[in-house]
Formats: sequence, structure tokens, C-alpha cells
Amino acid sequence: MPAPHPEEFRDDVVAVARKGEAPIAQIAADFGISESCLRNWLRQADVEDGVRPGSTAAEDAELREARRKIRLLEQENEVLRRAAPYLAGEPEAGPVPKMTYPLVLDLAADGIPVAVACGLLGFSRQAFYSWRASPVSDRDLVDAYATNTAFEVHRDDPGFGYRFIADELAEAGHEISERRVWKVCSQAGIVSAHARKRGRSKKPGPPVHDDLVERDFTAPGPNMVWLTDITEHPTAQGKLYLCAVKDVWSRRIVGYSIDSRTTSHLALDALEMAIARRGRDHVTGCVVHADRGSQFRSRRYVAALHRHGLRGSMGRVASSADNAAMESSFSLLQKNVLNSRRWDTRDQLRLAIVTWTERTYHRRRRQRALGKLTPIEFETINRAAHAA
Repeated sequence: MPAPHPEEFRDDVVAVARKGEAPIAQIAADFGISESCLRNWLRQADVEDGVRPGSTAAEDAELREARRKIRLLEQENEVLRRAAPYLAGEPEAGPVPKMTYPLVLDLAADGIPVAVACGLLGFSRQAFYSWRASPVSDRDLVDAYATNTAFEVHRDDPGFGYRFIADELAEAGHEISERRVWKVCSQAGIVSAHARKRGRSKKPGPPVHDDLVERDFTAPGPNMVWLTDITEHPTAQGKLYLCAVKDVWSRRIVGYSIDSRTTSHLALDALEMAIARRGRDHVTGCVVHADRGSQFRSRRYVAALHRHGLRGSMGRVASSADNAAMESSFSLLQKNVLNSRRWDTRDQLRLAIVTWTERTYHRRRRQRALGKLTPIEFETINRAAHAA
């Protein structure tokens, strides 16, 4: 079963179809989808805009969310009802985790998720699973009590840092070193309200990956090496940013994201679109090469690479040659679209970028490196051989 098209891609295709500059069948062919699929998207878009009666995606999502919240409230009420005997002791001490772990096991057996029970009882799922694998050590128990007391001290005076908290813990009878208090406070996120916040550095940060490409922009098959980068262009409404992901095997733009802000979500959305369009089971081990931009070094982006089994790669600072194949695609876009006229709105430029990429670059522009084939023709001809 083919993977569903990303929402951003569907919205762009609908916007192009609504302009009415070409027949529905032609637009569907240009974007590589069936005519019936495009008509379904148009009908659903009419429902979303209130032109056609029906249940919108937002209303369906709201109903699902309401049912989820009701189910969660019922589960939380059951947890609190059965945890009442554990919570009836000294109120200032709170429940001892070691006593409540067996309760979580019983609740899980009755269908209450572990995450819900742990969240209400005040400890993490990781702590619970560690206890289930092996008994809680004395050191962990001491740290737990120290953390509880540290929270109370910090709640009374948010200006206290770990040194003052260490003094209060010693006064309360906790035999724990100042260094260990610092570790406990760091893990619990206990920070003085007067702590100095460090300013952001404008210099590129250190690479989070090695350079696995080394300017060799070739690949023997699909989904082995992807290139990604971000470009921008001004409009009368402000700048518009584009992040694209390119497969060096066929030179096809397999994923993109367009927004008015350049954040880690821009790079992450482009990556997720590429994974969805190529198939999550077919991209494992793919090298994703980028520059040292903060978007590609963010924890969200690196975590997404690891989650999907992708391998990160980064070039050097201020070296466009390390990502030259991606820069060449942006250069074509600059000449054919971005600099072709003045753009009044971001939506105008967005549709122009998407239309040129899917209709012209993918399906009409022949490339000598591909044997004078378009990226779509090259993939169609060679896909069977690589599938075998």
C-alpha cells in the first residue's frame, strides 16, 4: 500500500488546481497523482473551507481529542482512587516510589497505561521500568529523598542555587556532598531564578556529524545519499524560506518545507516529507548531508535521524563546495523562479516554487548527468532494476 502524501504537498497541489490554469487531469499528471485522488483532495478542501457540507478534518480531530481526554480522565480517576492508601501518610513526605511501583504493575494489568500512572504518582516511566528490571539501590533512594527536599527548598525560595540547597539538605539531615546535590538539581531541572542566562553565539556551532560525503555527490542507488539545505527569497510580505531534500541518485527533490520562519521545524518537516514519500522501510541507512546550520544541529533534527535509522553528515564552515549539488539546484530555482519577477505575497512565491519543482524540474527538464532524462524518467526506468 503506497504511503499517504504529506499534508503540505496536498495543500500545494490543491492550491495549484484551484487557480484553474490547467485541466485537472494535466495537473494530476504533473504532480504524479491520479485524477480521482486530486478530485478527492479538492472536495475535502471545499469541506474544510465551508463551501461543501461535511465534517472537516479539524472537527474530526477535535472529536477524537475530546474522546481521548475523557478516556484519560477516567484512567486518572481510577489511579487516584486506588492510590489513596499510599497517599494517606505524611503529606509533607509524599508517596515513596518503592511502595507505589507494585501499584503501577496492578494498574497496567487492568489496562491503565504505565505513563498515566507514573505521571500521576510523580515518577518517570524509566524509573519504574528500572525498578521492575532490578531492585532500587540505596543510592537511588537517597537521591529521591534529596530531590524531594530540594524541590521543597527551591519552592520556598526560588533564588536558591545548588550550594544553598546543599546547606539546607545538610541541615535537614541528608548526608550528601555538594557535588552530588549539583547533580541531583541538574537532573531535576532545579535552577536559581537569578542564574545568568548565556547569550546566543552567532558563530556556527561544532558539527554533530562527520563529513561522510566528502564532495562525492553520486550514489549507486536510491535513498543512499540525500542532500539538504535552506534558501530564502524576499516578497512584499517578508522573506520566505525553503528547505529541500534532494536524492543525489536521481537528483529528485524528495522532500521540502516552506515557511515564513527558519526554525528547526522547517528542516524537520522537509525531512519527514522525504521519509514519507520514499517509504519509511526504504530509507534506513541513508546518509543525510547538510551544512552546520543550527536547524540541522538541533536536538529534534538529530533525534529524527536516529529514530528513522538515517546517518547524519556535515560539511565544513563557509564551504559551499561541500554541498555543491544542493546549491546547484537552488541556483536553478533562483534563475527560473525566484528572480523572474517581484513577488507580492508569500503564497504566490510558494505556489510558483512548488509548481516549477514538480512540473518543470522533475518532469520536463532533462539532465545530462542522468543520460538526458528527467528525474522522474530516470527513476521510472531504473526503479525495477534496483528493486530486484
